[in-house]
Amino acid sequence: MELYLERGFGQTTVAQIAERAGVTERTFFRYFTDKREMLFDGSERLQQLMVDAVAGSPADATPLDSIGTALDAVGSVFVDLTRSRTRQVIIDSDESLQERELIKRDRLATAITGALRDRGVEEPVASLAAQTGIGVFHVAFASWIAPGNTLGYAEIARNLLAELRIVTNGS
Repeated sequence: MELYLERGFGQTTVAQIAERAGVTERTFFRYFTDKREMLFDGSERLQQLMVDAVAGSPADATPLDSIGTALDAVGSVFVDLTRSRTRQVIIDSDESLQERELIKRDRLATAITGALRDRGVEEPVASLAAQTGIGVFHVAFASWIAPGNTLGYAEIARNLLAELRIVTNGS
């Protein structure tokens, strides 16, 4: 990430990354398919964490309660604020990375929709709840990495979900 900040994502090569890390390019490619994937490493684990949290939420949980459980689980992995801020600066600087981030969010929504369906939530409620949850996920992340923030990710997500419930109840 230091190289991306110093030179820009597009100007940084795999050879430079490997050299900085003290490994060969071949070793780099054992871990990552390309230099973009370094920034998105962990996406599958995050997705599985959220799906497992939805699946493990109490039997009587509403779809939004299940989403809340998933957002709380995310709080256990979103702890390195400096790294997350740096990563976002890099993503914001490159359109291809922004597109990859959107794909990640779409995959999360699809996976959460599936987890809600597995819980017996029918359409269109499963899709609406999942898409809404990903909206909260995104806004909570942006709020968490914002300068001056002192709250943890899970607390921000819970607050936003509470605000969403007020809005959707017509208050």
